[in-house]
Amino acid sequence: MEIERKLITKASLERLYEKLQAKGNKIYAPVTKDGKTEFRYNPSYTEVTYDHIQTTQSLKNTVFPKIENLIHFKTDKSGTEITEVDLSKIPSLVLWGVHPCDAAGFDAIKSIFMWDYKDEYFSSRLQKIAIIGLSCNTCDDNCFCTSVGLNPRGIKGSDILLTKLTSGDYLAEVITEKGMEIINAAPELFEAVPSEAKEESIAQVKTYFSQEKVTKNLAGAFNNPFWVENFLRCIGCGACAAACKNGSAMLFVAAKVSQLALLPQGRVEASHRAKVMVAKMDELGFGNCTNTGACEAECPKAISISHIARLNREFLAAKFKD
Repeated sequence: MEIERKLITKASLERLYEKLQAKGNKIYAPVTKDGKTEFRYNPSYTEVTYDHIQTTQSLKNTVFPKIENLIHFKTDKSGTEITEVDLSKIPSLVLWGVHPCDAAGFDAIKSIFMWDYKDEYFSSRLQKIAIIGLSCNTCDDNCFCTSVGLNPRGIKGSDILLTKLTSGDYLAEVITEKGMEIINAAPELFEAVPSEAKEESIAQVKTYFSQEKVTKNLAGAFNNPFWVENFLRCIGCGACAAACKNGSAMLFVAAKVSQLALLPQGRVEASHRAKVMVAKMDELGFGNCTNTGACEAECPKAISISHIARLNREFLAAKFKD
């Protein structure tokens, strides 16, 4: 559908939040406490933050939970009764204040779970989710979305994207039919965008490397010592997989997390498996990094996809040309 632009005031935004809750939707929104920001279910609107950069956990748990009931067993003297979970009872969920890099990650996860087999549990949860995105006004050194084809006010993955205006109100870009359903359910909260409306300064994210050039050079760099040199520090803890917002680190780590041995040979093996998975992710077109930088923030050894990408910017150009 064609993108529609609406204005929603600060007061109306709070009313929209409360109206969505009143209609029985669960809301998953960012809350900052003790210096850390994490998404929580159904916080009060006064707790919701709009100034965060990074969150401590991934939104992928909303479609791929750590624990999930698949079937129920009931056994008595007459035998065992098996009942499948009723997927139609999965509650509607609104993801509120999602940054563009997090929203874009859902496409990467979808390409895994909907690749050659449609996972009904995943697809049922995804269908019940509406994403209200939030453009980024600030960034930090872990951000590099512009290097992977995204930007701080990108619409990919969002149903509605909110961008703060200098007036303190918000521009609401309605991107999908899901987003339009939200607008139509509370039309009185939205207004026409004034011609003089101006956005607040959007975060200026530095471009560290060319994704196209890195991918091209990787093909001829499979056996380069670069991999061993940069993965000797890996201890196989899997922190990057847990922190990854879209699942790319899940694939990245899946091939190496089983080797937890701290012997040097084990670490060399980690580097080999890492480059195999990078090549396979590029070949299949899924698991693409969306730049959130969460892996680097959580890695106890400062190794991550973003870390490797930044090294590629310099190292590939200097050593892989020949």
